[in-house]
Amino acid sequence: MTDQFALTDDQIAIQEMARRFTADAITPYAAQWDEEHTFPRDTVKMAAELGFASIYVSEESGGIGLGRLDAALIMEAMAYGCPSTSAFISIHNMASWMIDRFGGAEIKARYLPELITMDKIASYCLTEPGSGSDAAALRTTAKLEGDHYVVNGTKQFISGGGVSDLYVTMVRTGEAGPKGISCLVIEKDMPGVSFGAPERKLGWNSSPTAQVILENVKVPVANRVGAEGDGFRFAMAGLDGGRLNIGACSLGGAQRCLDEAIKYAKERSQFGQPIAEFQNTQFALADMATDLEAARALLYLAAAKVTQNAPDKTRFSAMAKKLATDTGSSVVDRALQIFGGYGYLKDYPIERFWRDLRVHRILEGTNEVMKLIVGRDLLRQ
Repeated sequence: MTDQFALTDDQIAIQEMARRFTADAITPYAAQWDEEHTFPRDTVKMAAELGFASIYVSEESGGIGLGRLDAALIMEAMAYGCPSTSAFISIHNMASWMIDRFGGAEIKARYLPELITMDKIASYCLTEPGSGSDAAALRTTAKLEGDHYVVNGTKQFISGGGVSDLYVTMVRTGEAGPKGISCLVIEKDMPGVSFGAPERKLGWNSSPTAQVILENVKVPVANRVGAEGDGFRFAMAGLDGGRLNIGACSLGGAQRCLDEAIKYAKERSQFGQPIAEFQNTQFALADMATDLEAARALLYLAAAKVTQNAPDKTRFSAMAKKLATDTGSSVVDRALQIFGGYGYLKDYPIERFWRDLRVHRILEGTNEVMKLIVGRDLLRQ
């Protein structure tokens, strides 16, 4: 009966490859990246050599054409070393997939080869200073003038802002609301593109974040992904997968902290014995492990539904994102408590994961928005 829920041999091999890459190329350096606010461009390019920059880009376009569960396994494994680096790679995958899934042959041929190798990096631009959760209220305008659009507006909280080469950007080409939104690929070096100062953040210090400022940027019509008015639909489709990956990043980070807490509990002695011998420590570890496995099971189920394009995929993606990110933060917080005062020090990795995982409950749609998505879908039945 357990075979029904088991990973395939191929998925286990993918997971092991991602774990080995993380152990060799991410975990030993993640604390330094965080401390020095270093974006590890060479490391993410190494990930691309394994196919991790084009996980669900089709094989016809040069990607490795895997499913959303495979992607979640990879993101979870890399987040065990550094959640912010794993999440950055996830965002690049989302942007590349949108071009592959919804773009025409010309735009795919122009951009995907260098995105697949990560010779060029892509960002996803939806959020604006005045439209976070209410994404359909975005105000960045794209006015058609001959064979190009003139784009004006500002995008906020953009991962890769100022670093990425391409920006898959949602813009308003028509009426108010979601039906007036289109999707353009904007290049970093186009005249009128500039960036705000790097944001000073609680965590995610290996992932640069900045405003993307667009002032009379001339973007060729050939850079539009799909038809006018379809951009919001593309953006929401991208978020189904993005939410799974962020949830997976929370699982990976939390699993690391659980493992660190188990190791520490065996080594740390109080009152003449290891704290692992105390029942309250054992209960805490048991709760952490149980919560983590429950969240993982729901996330893997949601990933299978998104891959299969199931009718309830968006609801399950939202539920999985909410549970995984809430659980991830809670598990890391409890791990820090087991470490006591030492958990608060940068000598140990727990505080970094505590900072990094906190934002997962906000981005890709806040967890309050996830509850709205789930509730509304249930009431439509």
